[in-house]
Amino acid sequence: MTMFLHEMKQSTKMLIIWNVLVGAIIVVCMATFPEVKKQTDELREAFAMMGAFTSAFGLDKIDMMEAIGYYGLDCAAVLAFGGGLFAAFVGVRMLSKEETEHTAEFLLTHPLKRSSIIAGKFAAVVAQVILFNLFCTVCAIASFALIGEEIPWKTFWIFQLAQFLMHLEIGCISFGVSALLKRGSAGFGLGFAALLYFLNVVANISDKWEFMRYITPYAYADPSSVIPHAAITGEYLAIGMVYALIGVVFAFVWYSRKDITP
Repeated sequence: MTMFLHEMKQSTKMLIIWNVLVGAIIVVCMATFPEVKKQTDELREAFAMMGAFTSAFGLDKIDMMEAIGYYGLDCAAVLAFGGGLFAAFVGVRMLSKEETEHTAEFLLTHPLKRSSIIAGKFAAVVAQVILFNLFCTVCAIASFALIGEEIPWKTFWIFQLAQFLMHLEIGCISFGVSALLKRGSAGFGLGFAALLYFLNVVANISDKWEFMRYITPYAYADPSSVIPHAAITGEYLAIGMVYALIGVVFAFVWYSRKDITP
């Protein structure tokens, strides 16, 4: 508990900044929907002429002239990508930063088992991902109310759950990578999240790249997959949770035996 509270206290400012930044963008983005809705015919014609771009971002499967479709494809893209970056950044620094900031020697002299340290830090990763998603969900609900649009609650909650699970998976995998790194690398975490997002875009463009959906968590959180059916693809989700579990187990096993550099 001590380690958990310490990590949460250290991360307070960063968590607030990410929450406010992503939450504000969601609200501002949804505020533009009434104006977009007025240009229905022109936009649909434009989307039809975009070719591969239309498939890449699911514009051929979701009606952006509906509030939930616009939220999923436009506004929640900020939540998906921004949340992925946030989860990767938090996870990849959580264990490795003790060596980067030269605090490992001080930390490991305390009467704490390494397993307790890892558990506390992992709990902090999960808690931050939860708080981030809760705040962004509140912002999303407020944004619908702001423009006077009703929310299809079942679809909305399932989509938000998919986003949370996707962020959690990225955080868990990054946490596992954090145990492996000798020096913390925020750049590695951000690059990893961006790569996963790009793999999903590529998988949407062509069927021959469909296998990439088994690699990236963005596959089961893709609005073009979740929103039309109000469901998460169980196959991709199950594989993603296995990846997350592997990341966490690896962190516990590797860091428990790791030769820590003060």
